[in-house]
Amino acid sequence: MVMHYKVDGHLACGNHGTNLTSTRELARVKCRTCRNTEVFKEARRTARNAARRAARKAKAENAANDWRSAWQQRLTALPGTSRLPRGFADQAFV
Repeated sequence: MVMHYKVDGHLACGNHGTNLTSTRELARVKCRTCRNTEVFKEARRTARNAARRAARKAKAENAANDWRSAWQQRLTALPGTSRLPRGFADQAFV
């Protein structure tokens, strides 16, 4: 059965009927006319860009948890003010 793309209460391809199946999920749309409309293409582009933004944001959050931030937190947690980041060994003070 052909699945149409529904936008604002109407089918994107312009078909009318009470027995036509429709959905807002882009992956389930099978009507070639609906898939070739500007509304469908814009919705697909928007969804793809949102997925890319989410992936970039997740990658940036993972990059924030790198070794440098952990090392900086460790140094700021040390007591006293005379400390320098000289290496990775247990060198608490200079």
